[in-house]
Amino acid sequence: MRPELDRLHLIEQQLLQTPAALPASEWHLRQLFDGELTADAALQRQLYHGLHQAGRQQLKRELRTIHTQLYGSPGPRWLAALRRCWPW
Repeated sequence: MRPELDRLHLIEQQLLQTPAALPASEWHLRQLFDGELTADAALQRQLYHGLHQAGRQQLKRELRTIHTQLYGSPGPRWLAALRRCWPW
């Protein structure tokens, strides 16, 4: 595997806390010796967060579409109640 992919794989294992992840002490040691590793891990964490948020938005759109297909367009009271229950 290319070194860049190995590095990305290592970061991914740590962020997702897979069984193949390094022990915390070894991970911190690698971060000390490789100054860019911390920045790369932070960037990867931001990407995961962005993907998670995009997935949530997509799910909300799909649920609204399903609700509209089943029950018609939601009225203002329904939207207000939904926003009180789930403040997205």
